[in-house]
Amino acid sequence: MRKRPKHADEEAEVDMTPMLDIVFIMLIFFIVTTSFTKESGVELSRPAPVPPDQPQPKEKTIPIIFVIDQNDIVTMDGREIDFRAVGANVEREKAKYPKSAVIVNVHPEASNEAMIKVVDAAREAGVKQVNVATTAVTTR
Repeated sequence: MRKRPKHADEEAEVDMTPMLDIVFIMLIFFIVTTSFTKESGVELSRPAPVPPDQPQPKEKTIPIIFVIDQNDIVTMDGREIDFRAVGANVEREKAKYPKSAVIVNVHPEASNEAMIKVVDAAREAGVKQVNVATTAVTTR
């Protein structure tokens, strides 16, 4: 009769310690070598909804609308203006309608630099509310 080996009843085990060591070393490596980037953007805020029972303002407010086309040409009321003239135009309109907001209608292919120049010029002219739109806004 044939004899069975004594170690046949024992189950084979795999030692997990070396694998855990490698996993922790890789985890530390990935944590140390990860680079964190700060994404920059333009800060825009949405206006709060106006309740329907709130009375309308007594002063007339007409939005000051600038349009930037795909060639970065700025127009206001259908006439082309230079970037340097944006502030003067805003100040002139603000003298007529002090509570007016500025709307910058930007073509999707226009550069961000052109939009930022117009927004900055409007803010420097004293406008508190500058809105950016990418769809057509009706003019006066």
